[in-house]
Order: sequence, then C-alpha cells, then structure tokens
Amino acid sequence: MDRRTFSLALLSTALLAGCSSISRDPSRQFRADYGARKDGEFALPAIPVRKIDKKYLRQIVDFETKEKPGTIIVDVPERHLYLVQPGGRAVRYGVGVGKQGFAWSGNARVGWKREWPTWTPPSRMIGRRPELAKWRGGMPPGVNNPLGARALYLTKGGRDTLYRLHGTPEWWSIGKAMSSGCIRLMNQDIIDLHARVQPGAKVIVRQS
Repeated sequence: MDRRTFSLALLSTALLAGCSSISRDPSRQFRADYGARKDGEFALPAIPVRKIDKKYLRQIVDFETKEKPGTIIVDVPERHLYLVQPGGRAVRYGVGVGKQGFAWSGNARVGWKREWPTWTPPSRMIGRRPELAKWRGGMPPGVNNPLGARALYLTKGGRDTLYRLHGTPEWWSIGKAMSSGCIRLMNQDIIDLHARVQPGAKVIVRQS
C-alpha cells in the first residue's frame, strides 16, 4: 500500500469512527447550547451537563406518531417531552414533572407564551406555603424565578388550565417528580422549545 492509499484509508476510518460516535450519542449535537449566555437583560449560568444523565439532554430522535408536526407530547413516566417533527422524528427534551398528588394528564393547547414571565403562586399553594404570600401580586422575572426564562401557558376550551411548560433554574430536578404539577425544562431547553412552538399547538400529557 503506497503512502497516499494509506492516508486515505486512515481518513476513511476516522470519518467512520466519528459518524459512529455521533450516532451512539445524539445528545452531543446540542451540548454547546447549555453554556452560559446573555438573554435579554438576564445572564443565564451554564448548566453542568456532565452531571446530568445524557438521556435528559436535548436531542433529535426517531419518533413514530400519528400526531402532526408541531404537537408536543409529554411522557410523564419517561420524563421526556417530544416536539413532533416531519419524517418520523422529534426533538426530545428532559423534563421534571409533578410530584405525587399534583400530576396532571390530558390534552390541551398552548394558549400563549411569555419570555421571562412573572410568577404568581396560586392561592392553594400560598395556603400550603404561607411564606409565598409576599408574591401574591407576582414575582418579578429573573434567573431565580420558578418559571424560568420562558413559559408556555396551557389552555383547554379556551380556559387557562393553570398548568405550564416552563423553565427552571433547578437543573438537578430534571428527570424527577417534584413540581406542583407543571412540566419544567432546563432554561436553555425552554428557550429552544419556546422558539419552535406557536400558540395553538396541541399538547398531550401522558401518565402511562
């Protein structure tokens, strides 16, 4: 084998190895998106992706469904949210879900969406946690706001369900059941989802 043929063989092997590596770990495609960033007037800290199970990092996956592209499907037991794409694919995000007694399932629509939303705790939550009464009029937007960087507000029959798809500064809660019923995503992921979804999009939340 001459030097040119040998070099081409090495290059081919390297390319094949690279492709193989990408296919084995599709989460690598978006890892750079989890770095620190400026978003409007707020500075989002980096998310330590090495501390997160890679199955909860954003990735493009095969996903067969009869639902139309643009539909959001939340698989609560699996702790994943799927945004349906054309061609049997979906963007998959890791989520945190409602703890026992606060879980919700069913169909809804994205009524409206907000960037850096104000958080207003419901009266029932204030009843359970009186210290939240100071935010009865709304907690200002910010990196520590429980709704995070973005929120999608779910409606049914034109009425607010009081359930949200929203960001969270608590990246360690992704993959767990510890919210008050809403579906939470890492801030960098909700920013991505918010940009891809339009009001009126169908949302399906499955508990089984």
